[in-house]
Parts: sequence; structure tokens; C-alpha cells
Amino acid sequence: MPRKIAAGNWKMNGLRANLAELDALAKAHPAPAVDVLICPPATLIAACRELPFAIGGQDCHANASGAHTGDLSAAMLADAGATAVLTGHSERRTDHGETDADVAAKSTAAHAAGLQAVICIGETLAEREGGTTLSVIDTQLAGSVPDGATAANTVIAYEPVWAIGTGKVPTTDQIAEVHAHIRARLSERFADGADFSILYGGSVKGSNAAEIFAVDHVNGALVGGASLKAADFSPIVAALETA
Repeated sequence: MPRKIAAGNWKMNGLRANLAELDALAKAHPAPAVDVLICPPATLIAACRELPFAIGGQDCHANASGAHTGDLSAAMLADAGATAVLTGHSERRTDHGETDADVAAKSTAAHAAGLQAVICIGETLAEREGGTTLSVIDTQLAGSVPDGATAANTVIAYEPVWAIGTGKVPTTDQIAEVHAHIRARLSERFADGADFSILYGGSVKGSNAAEIFAVDHVNGALVGGASLKAADFSPIVAALETA
């Protein structure tokens, strides 16, 4: 069975003072009934090691080491205390020009370092309106998910680009269609494809989380802004615990 995961991506937000929010979240969920993954800035990973949550990086380099000023290897993230890393987030694809091949290479590096790769995929508004969503998903899955992926070392996060941070949310029918499609493709390609966790991301909040988690093949969420405050993220965790 796929694991239920509530993941929070802090993006380029958070200083040591903001760790008080994670302390508050830990008090609200001292022994969460689902997996909780927090991806803070790399500067805070080591400081989060004692929390009752998994900690992840937001990106890693495809190489294990080398002359790559400013980059972090997957092994460095693991050494700091991370157990997972996001790869292929739309902001990396857009702002840094990352291709599917880049995402696959980074995910392979994550696996080699013992990290779980949370591989992000999703269509733009133009692709959604053009009716090419499922073909875009097919291309990204084929190109971004390496052959060595398993349900244990890989999570898929479907994040429609047009819904990230915009307040716009696809209908439950649209979410169901894409998640079922992802499940079918994973099951065709991998022996344990039925066990991969597939997360939904894109303007998830406490008020809509339960409805989203009731959709077939939605095994949790990758949350952006709402993960920065315990008061906002806790209801999402609670909704997943009861889903």
C-alpha cells in the first residue's frame, strides 16, 4: 500500500527563528499517524534533526562531488540529516532550465546517497487549456523517473504549475484523472508501481485538504506556503491522518 505523506516545501523561506513553527507542529503531532516530511532551506536541515518528522532537501546536484560552487550533493544533504530530496520542482525547471534528463540524473544521485527522491511533475496553464495535460505527464514521467526507482526510494508529486501559489485548484475530477493516469503508468513500468506514493500539490490548505485526500490515488500532499506556519499545516496533516 502507498504510504500517506504530508510534505512541506519551505522554498527560500525560513531562518532559525522560524523553527519555532516546527516545534509547534511537533507538539500538535508528536507521533503523527502519517509520514510528515519537511523540506526547509539547506541551512536549517541539521537544526531539524531532532524533530519527529522526516527532513528533506529542496534540490541536489547530479554529481557526488566536484567543482560546482554553490551546489550541494545528495550525500551532503544526507550527511546534514536529510532522508529525502525534492527533484524537478516546477520552479527549478522554469527558473533554472532543468530538463527531464536533469531531474532523472538528480534522482539517481539521490538514490545513490540513500535519499528518497520526491519527483515533481505537472503541466502549465497553456498545456492544460490546450488539452495536452496527460501527454505532458507521460513525457515527464518517462524522462524524469529513472529506471532504478522503486516505491521505497521514490515519491511522485503532481503539481499543476498553474495551481502553485495561485489559489487556483483543479476540480477533484481533474485531480482524479491525472492521479489515476500516473498510477497506471507507474504500474505499467514498475513491478511495485501500485505502491508508489503519489502526492498532490497546488494551493492545498486546511479547508480543502479533506476533499482532495478523498480522491483515489491521492496519497498525500506537497504543500508550499501553508507549510510555513504550524497553524496552517497542522490541519492538513490532521486531514491526511483521517483520510
